[in-house]
Amino acid sequence: MSVATRDGPDIPSLLPGGLLRTVDAERPVRRSTRDWVVDWIIFVLAVGFVILFAFSVWNDDSLALWARWLDIGLGAISPGLLWFRRRWPVAIALIMVPIGGVSLTSAVAGMIALFTVAVHRRFGVSGTVAALNVAVAPIFLAWRPDPNLPYWLVTAFSVVATLAVFAWGMFVRARRQLVVSLHDRAVRAESEQQLRVAQAQHLERARIAREMHDVLAHRISLLSLHAGALEIRPDLPADEVAKAAAVIRGSAHQALQDLREVIGVLREEDGEPIRPQPTLADVSALIEESRGAGMKVRVDCRIADLDAVPAAVGRNAYRIVQEGLTNARKHAAGVLVDVLFEGNAGDGLTVAVRNPAPVGGLAMIPGAGTGIVGLIERTGLAGGRLTHGRTDTGDFELRAWLPWPA
Repeated sequence: MSVATRDGPDIPSLLPGGLLRTVDAERPVRRSTRDWVVDWIIFVLAVGFVILFAFSVWNDDSLALWARWLDIGLGAISPGLLWFRRRWPVAIALIMVPIGGVSLTSAVAGMIALFTVAVHRRFGVSGTVAALNVAVAPIFLAWRPDPNLPYWLVTAFSVVATLAVFAWGMFVRARRQLVVSLHDRAVRAESEQQLRVAQAQHLERARIAREMHDVLAHRISLLSLHAGALEIRPDLPADEVAKAAAVIRGSAHQALQDLREVIGVLREEDGEPIRPQPTLADVSALIEESRGAGMKVRVDCRIADLDAVPAAVGRNAYRIVQEGLTNARKHAAGVLVDVLFEGNAGDGLTVAVRNPAPVGGLAMIPGAGTGIVGLIERTGLAGGRLTHGRTDTGDFELRAWLPWPA
């Protein structure tokens, strides 16, 4: 986020709206509206102090006339130099050091130049400029002592004021560096989250593709078998030909249906089929397993016959309940979890997992956040929809609707 210059790493300026703009000492800087407002305020402030101190200097009879003109003249040009402090902060601050050694009216402009260096340059450079300003103060006061206050008191006040301005500038620099660091971390975290989501979607699509191969290969092999029988026996009676054609049509229709619904039966990387995938009838075992692990689960099942739910729909419903219970264990351990099943053939199947928000809103176990992403992908490809988030009562709910053919 920062650009290295000859004087050290530069610190981005904060612009209206939270944007960051890097100031590079190697090229001219375009002032924003905010920059122009700040620079004009600083210029008017510096001019005001020059006028204020000029009356004191001009009425100081202890100074020679040439010394008064020199002090006021150098003080008059110092506000103009501040217009170049964004482009050459170190050079302007070094010019102000000898000017501050002979001119009281340029004191405020010198402090502003020191502050700018402390904000925009590393400690080695800004510390050197601050040390030069501290060294010049006793010399100036030795030449121009205050008639009303002790020398040591005025010197100490000047040194403390210089160090305070320097410390203020370093604080502003550290704060801007922190803002840049937090901005970088936020951008990096967002990029990593997007990468995890993309990876989850890619893995889910790859697993679905493997299952399509398993399920559709069976359907297509049946089509090939019946079509081959018709090719070999073209003299079959018309009723048998019609029966075979009906089987082919039914298998093709079912293959298309499986293409939309198939999600569950997956293959391992070595190509060996894994154990049969669970269906909706297996949800009871999943819930009992969760209860055995200490979870409080309450089930509201409004479906008379779970075995009547198609296998592909049941697999999706099983995975949704599994993910909901897993999230509840991670983020709301110890609370009561409600699981709902309702629907019928033709209207679709609704599955909902709801739990109260945890006290304090803190997750007990960290998660990658990709489980729900996979469910959204899975549900969408099955022709359904899935929602998740806080309800009006403050509970967290994972709700899905899946098509259930009549």
